[in-house]
Amino acid sequence: MFKACKFFFRCLCQVSSAGMMSGLFVFATIVLAGGSNESAIIQSDKPFAFAVIGDGPYGDDREAAFDRMIDAINQDRAVRFVIHVGDIKSGGTECTNERLQRRFDQLQNIRTALIYTPGDNEWTDCHRVSNGSWNPLQRLAFLRQLFFSNPGMTTGQKPRRIQTQSALTGYEKYVENGMFMTNQIVVSTIHVVGSNNNLNPWSGIDPADSFDNPRGDRMQEFIERNAAAIAWLEETFRMAMNSKAAGIFIAIHADPKFELPFHDSNRAGYNPFIEKLIALSLNYDKPVVLGHGDSHVFRVDRPRLIPWYANADATGPNDNIQVPKLTRMEVFGDSELHWIKVTVDPRSDEVFIFSPQLVRGNF
Repeated sequence: MFKACKFFFRCLCQVSSAGMMSGLFVFATIVLAGGSNESAIIQSDKPFAFAVIGDGPYGDDREAAFDRMIDAINQDRAVRFVIHVGDIKSGGTECTNERLQRRFDQLQNIRTALIYTPGDNEWTDCHRVSNGSWNPLQRLAFLRQLFFSNPGMTTGQKPRRIQTQSALTGYEKYVENGMFMTNQIVVSTIHVVGSNNNLNPWSGIDPADSFDNPRGDRMQEFIERNAAAIAWLEETFRMAMNSKAAGIFIAIHADPKFELPFHDSNRAGYNPFIEKLIALSLNYDKPVVLGHGDSHVFRVDRPRLIPWYANADATGPNDNIQVPKLTRMEVFGDSELHWIKVTVDPRSDEVFIFSPQLVRGNF
């Protein structure tokens, strides 16, 4: 059978009876290929939906708007679970136990399962004076205890059991990296954060820390967590391929800076992850979605590496091909506390459909 790939999108807007504006934004990969998904060992192939949010609430004054968004999600009975892609406070507020606990408690109002992956604002950036000059490793330990006190179970009002990387020898502390299969797709969370994935110096507690002369504990944390992230990414694709899953949804926090050149220091913390993601996606013959936050710009696109072409005016040969089955989806963020409804139909060619849900009162 001839193999071909193409994409399309369409946008429709409406106001629901619940008083919530919604748009249908479809950016779908169609993969025509030989082979079948019929032997996938999954409990169902029926369509379902889940919600993706992140980068909020930032300031305490945004908690009411965040509650409105949670209420809107809870009203949609089609939503099976909610993914928060990290940053539960701003990068300029204190990283106190009380604030992090309050954010955790607020998120427990979600009526379904809550799947959370950490952002940089709640631990990496806590070295800043405005954050209270915390040691980020201490904040990370508290965050893991708070959100992942029962490894292998999510939180939310209807927790669900998931696989956790912490069950694997050598990765015991990575309770935040989770994975599960539902309706013939694999959903995976991988701890990759902003602030260059923790390569940015902890200048708030150590003025001597720098890119050229990094402090040892910061670099050790990055090296070990990056290795765990790559291993979990490989495990995600392994599960999908072994089970013949219809698609993969990967949630991280960081905008991995696809648009920056490989040698740019601001992308240094993401290069290993990007390289592995692209290699695995090219080898996988079904749709892959990378959902993330960090930049606070809702978008659904096909990430391409820079440079796209051999010369700056794009008249030369294109030497960085697009990964045809890889889609990037970014959440709205704190400035626009809305959510994205992801509808999954494993029986369709595109598998994932993205619908921005605009919450009245939040714009």
